[in-house]
Amino acid sequence: MKVLITGAAGFIGSQIAYKLWKLGVKLVLIDNFSYGKMDNLEFPNHSFTNEIIKMDIRDREGISSLFTNADIDYVYNIAGIAPLPDCQSNPQEAVDVNVTGTVNLLENCRKNGVKKFILASTNAIYENETKFPTVENNFKEPTLIYPNTKYVAERFCESYHKTYGMNITCLRFSNVYGPHIDCLRKQPPFVAYMIRELYYNRIPIFHSDGEQRRDYIYVDDLVEIALLVQEGKGFECINVSSNKNYSVNEMYSIASKIMNKNIKAKYETDIHYWESYPELYMGAYPIKNEILKHEINKYSLCDNSYAKEKYGWEPKVNMEEGLRRVIENECELLSRWDKKE
Repeated sequence: MKVLITGAAGFIGSQIAYKLWKLGVKLVLIDNFSYGKMDNLEFPNHSFTNEIIKMDIRDREGISSLFTNADIDYVYNIAGIAPLPDCQSNPQEAVDVNVTGTVNLLENCRKNGVKKFILASTNAIYENETKFPTVENNFKEPTLIYPNTKYVAERFCESYHKTYGMNITCLRFSNVYGPHIDCLRKQPPFVAYMIRELYYNRIPIFHSDGEQRRDYIYVDDLVEIALLVQEGKGFECINVSSNKNYSVNEMYSIASKIMNKNIKAKYETDIHYWESYPELYMGAYPIKNEILKHEINKYSLCDNSYAKEKYGWEPKVNMEEGLRRVIENECELLSRWDKKE
């Protein structure tokens, strides 16, 4: 068996690669390194740094050649532009990567008889939902660029299943956290940002009142369901969630206790949420304050019953243990980064 993983130098892609490698699976790993990092490819007993191929999923000639020569059985399309403000500030690039790149892979899977295509999607497509916990087959369409790119990518996946009979699973990840989470990018995920600020003894800036609640999933639990769906037939979308949610304040309290810190967070209004992306506030039609307010205060809670019933999957890592593991890893990473500086 041979598996192609795109976005393999990213947080999630690298973790899937490592798990498959431990199982003895032959891997083809690609990443264009717009977000991926070589550090993610280093594991205690193996390094993928000499195995990774620098390639963009939009590269029609390169991807075609890869499929023709590699005899690939399964594809995990983890590559993509995920930060919401990055997608919002450069929608053309977001659509090109997340949608056109996915279609490029689907077409090559079709031509080369790939057994299963697995797409990294997101629970952000539920951003306008008001009934909780959200289920896979009944929700309101999204508004922002990022969830729309994933929603459209899912529709193309469904099209390829209906038209060609391909086996495809779209995994709608909740907020993923775990070792290797990117704490160095311009706007890190909340968990990474929180740990980074505490590590440097800085006052973190949160928005709204900190009582907004999100659904989280630990990366090891995600990897487990990602492997289980290989044998699924047809087309399906699956919530990958803990079916539990936590507020910003609860998460910060847990992390502060683990790190033995006593730093009070600062709270700001929603209009400053994406202030590091000034282009969103410029032009004839700047981003609406109500959109920012909605995104900040968005409530997420996803039903994971389908994954449990079909694949016998259930998340195992609770928030306290998960954060402890992340903190240990990220503090070590930040220490190494400081030494490089």
